[in-house]
Amino acid sequence: MKKIYILITGLALCGMTMVKFPQEEIHNNLIFAKLYLPDSAHGYYRGTRFDWSGNIQSLVYNNHEFFGRWFSANDRDVHDTVTGPAEDFAPLDYAETKPGGSFLKIGVGVLSKPDEKPYASGGFYSLVNSGKWTVKTESDQIRFIHELKDKHYSCRYEKTVLLKKGKPQLELVHTLRNTGSRTIETNVYNHNFFFIDQQPVGPGFSVEFPFDIHGEGPGFGELAKIKDNKIVFLRNLKNIETVYCGAIKGFNKSATDWEIRVENHNTGAGVRITADQPLMNLVFWACSTTLCPEPYIKIEVKPGEEFRWKIVYDFYTIQK
Repeated sequence: MKKIYILITGLALCGMTMVKFPQEEIHNNLIFAKLYLPDSAHGYYRGTRFDWSGNIQSLVYNNHEFFGRWFSANDRDVHDTVTGPAEDFAPLDYAETKPGGSFLKIGVGVLSKPDEKPYASGGFYSLVNSGKWTVKTESDQIRFIHELKDKHYSCRYEKTVLLKKGKPQLELVHTLRNTGSRTIETNVYNHNFFFIDQQPVGPGFSVEFPFDIHGEGPGFGELAKIKDNKIVFLRNLKNIETVYCGAIKGFNKSATDWEIRVENHNTGAGVRITADQPLMNLVFWACSTTLCPEPYIKIEVKPGEEFRWKIVYDFYTIQK
């Protein structure tokens, strides 16, 4: 097994400084993908919100692009300078931690709590210990292993990004082993950050669920609407406009309700997302460049045990 680091070059907006980010490529002759690698010193994403592993710089199937750089900011430590599919774990025991103490965030590291304010996903937290990252690469897959140890919690988190042989399919295979002495209770959601063919979000897109959905929030009614089991857009979103629903209702406790289709009818590209776990919560967010169904799952792992889950992306084309 040979490990290859491919360094890509970008121009930073501030001072046009040359920067390099560790990256690797995988393919199965149908899908071609480039992934950023976790690196606390040189990595593309070094924020403290999202899991550092599995961020896809580019994924192409049948001449259609599904993930990419949907944002304009160029600060590597800003939380939203991340590419999809990006996963975010709830922190462990943040409320119980005193200011100046540390708390653990799976896929990121051990962080410092600055004050008494509640945890904020968009907040900035100092990284005390990024843990140990190991990356193992084959032609059609990359396995990320993250080992973290803290005074209260320890874990071994594995994520394999796998392109299925002979299929236009991507799998995210996860294993979380509790190597500490306390039960790990958390949740994780996948933000997705679809950037399909770099098209602006608008009436050409639809997001479909296997159940009739209910929900409301900023942007619904003016920019988008819910129609039975779909979210559709009424016009193209402008740069500062967003659509958001913090709790889409209608799903049950079966994993079969985790089936989401995102389609770009302008270019004829589509993706179907499924998983082997029931939904805990379902959020939706979109801006002018990306649309994001965000499914949540609940995780509970006792000491010495492990929890496994898998998310599958099936890519396809549709009639324009």
